Amino acid sequence: MMIWRDGVVRALRATWDGATELAVEIQGPPSGSAPDDAPDGVLPPGATVRALAYPGLVGEPRVGDRVTLSAAALARGLGTGGYAMVVALPDRLPADPPAGPGHLVKGRYTPLQTMVLGVDEQESAHHHLLEDADDLAGLPVVVADLHSAVPAVVAGIRSAAPALRVAYVMTDGGALPAWFSRTLAGLREAGWLWGSVTVGQAFGGDLEAVSLHSGLLAARLVLGADVAVVAQGPGNLGTGTRWGFSGTVCGDAVNAVATLGGAPVASLRVSGADPRERHLGISHHSMTAYGRVALAPADVVVPHFDAGTDLERGLPAGLGARVREQARTLGAPTGIHRLVEVSTEGLAAALADSPVRLSTMGRGLEQDPAAFLAAGVAGMHAARLAEGAAEPPA
Repeated sequence: MMIWRDGVVRALRATWDGATELAVEIQGPPSGSAPDDAPDGVLPPGATVRALAYPGLVGEPRVGDRVTLSAAALARGLGTGGYAMVVALPDRLPADPPAGPGHLVKGRYTPLQTMVLGVDEQESAHHHLLEDADDLAGLPVVVADLHSAVPAVVAGIRSAAPALRVAYVMTDGGALPAWFSRTLAGLREAGWLWGSVTVGQAFGGDLEAVSLHSGLLAARLVLGADVAVVAQGPGNLGTGTRWGFSGTVCGDAVNAVATLGGAPVASLRVSGADPRERHLGISHHSMTAYGRVALAPADVVVPHFDAGTDLERGLPAGLGARVREQARTLGAPTGIHRLVEVSTEGLAAALADSPVRLSTMGRGLEQDPAAFLAAGVAGMHAARLAEGAAEPPA
């Protein structure tokens, strides 16, 4: 379903790396377009909506510009996708880019497909490093389901070893443009990330790569990362079915890291506040991705909650025991993974120091601390692996 609107830019609200948020006054459906099936009263002429433009794709918007919007997600009231997206500035199209290297097309065969220079392609200055590369040499790689876990993972890494260089490898299960993520922009600005690699159809990172495998190798060989974090961009997709969610690729990521000789670290998606039973404790997403999709062993990091902090005293009674019991099915003797129990001691302060807001499924650190603590201990364990001081399996 596509819902189109014309609009006029009334204000530039915010900018961050690669993105500009706008206030746009709706003018009506584009001239000559067929009636759409937007709900009655949604996006009427005269309404002002939040819109997002990617200047690298459509040019730099200005107040007074006429814009063409794609507004289906906004009309349906979706959360992460709740912007009208700027498709074009029809009266002022951007100039053609200067001729240069790069022939990777991402967002392929969509109207806004973009051509980038891949770190792994023949025209890249780094092609020689990656041409026969096949070894991560034990690089610890944290795999996480949700983009919202990334700052918590990085906080955990920094709490254990602040000097480590952390690279983010963004897969294409959520947002395709890395520019959508304010989290990524904020972590970069604060110096918490050494660099980023966008893989598959995702684009907009410091480096572009064709596949997750070459992206991981680029994180090590080109960026010089000590630890990598793999997660999709914002916009996790789920259907309430066993297999219909974008986080299944966490299992694929574990396989990729192991194939390349890295050290896969599985971050569990945990919640003490989600009203849905399938996501309470360890989410069924983690159980399926690591328990069914992953065919190689990983260190599955199980949080041992520290009851000494105000943050953790508010956790639901029995949550820690529930998480440990659920995790047992992923470890020996019935599973293939190594369970590593890591204390959350000291992590609450590290999470509170995050330069970006911690939020997952609309809940912040105070509303669902277990989600961020579970991600943070995975980062702590990866940092200790990088420094050769990891805790033994449980």
